[in-house]
Amino acid sequence: MTGATGFLGGALARLLGDRGHEVIPMGRNQQKLAALAHRRIETIALDLADNDVPALSCDAVVHCAALSSPWGRHSEFWRANVNGTQGALKLARAAGARRFVNISTPSIYFRFQDQIGLGEDAPLPRPVNAYAASKRRAEQLVLAAADLNPIILRPRGLYGRGDTTLLPRLLAAARIRALPLMNGGRAATDLTYIDDVAEAAFAALNAAAPLPQRIFNISGGEALNVRDVANRAAEKAGQTVRWRKLPPWLVLAYARANEYACALLPRYPEPSITAYGAALFAFTQTLNIEAARRHLGWSPKVNFADGLARTFA
Repeated sequence: MTGATGFLGGALARLLGDRGHEVIPMGRNQQKLAALAHRRIETIALDLADNDVPALSCDAVVHCAALSSPWGRHSEFWRANVNGTQGALKLARAAGARRFVNISTPSIYFRFQDQIGLGEDAPLPRPVNAYAASKRRAEQLVLAAADLNPIILRPRGLYGRGDTTLLPRLLAAARIRALPLMNGGRAATDLTYIDDVAEAAFAALNAAAPLPQRIFNISGGEALNVRDVANRAAEKAGQTVRWRKLPPWLVLAYARANEYACALLPRYPEPSITAYGAALFAFTQTLNIEAARRHLGWSPKVNFADGLARTFA
């Protein structure tokens, strides 16, 4: 398993280990790898983008490793997500793997408009950012590896205990400034509790071949109002969210100006708000997960109320 030192990779490594499977977690963070090794799981430290392939044998590879961010240099995303996927495929073939499960992202669907109940066959737009572009290219590489019986999962909005991205970023922004309230606050999304995503990956590992399709949306199956998500998470964290009514065009124009300015600076700092981040408060983006229910035998088990309680327990 690649990316075992990340949020999802660590959760899946623990799940597989607890169920008695031999797991070989791979990643770059030595400290986190050591924590997994205490569970009697053999670990390997490596950077897949270097194309180094360790000598090992395995039945399947789950590729969780990725650079995931709304901002960054194109070259950094390409190295981590495209070159890294090439390295993971090379590793899987050398190890004699029978299946390759790739963790992708619904960001490749993203448009600056409402999109409700998107299916896996939805036409893909021009990538919204470098992250989405690199993950889309990675998917193409994986789908071309028919010899590895590949399955691609596109999980939406991972959250849970140990998350350092979704809810922490949202709460950090709310501490600094009022959040934009656009289009009457009607924007909605679907999030996924970390344990449900790990279970989806487990289901993909065990799915019979051949499958009628290779790509599956994964989410909690609830259309959650974005304003409500922020308010409920803040309440759990002991914060209060301030909202400011603003027209979408103004917020997006400000975000794009921010991006342009930051791209000119030597260290390429992340803008205070990106166009992608702003749009999540303006437009509804939800997924259809029926294919995963039907073909993988997977369904989400943790609703947002329970997931939030577990996250802040």
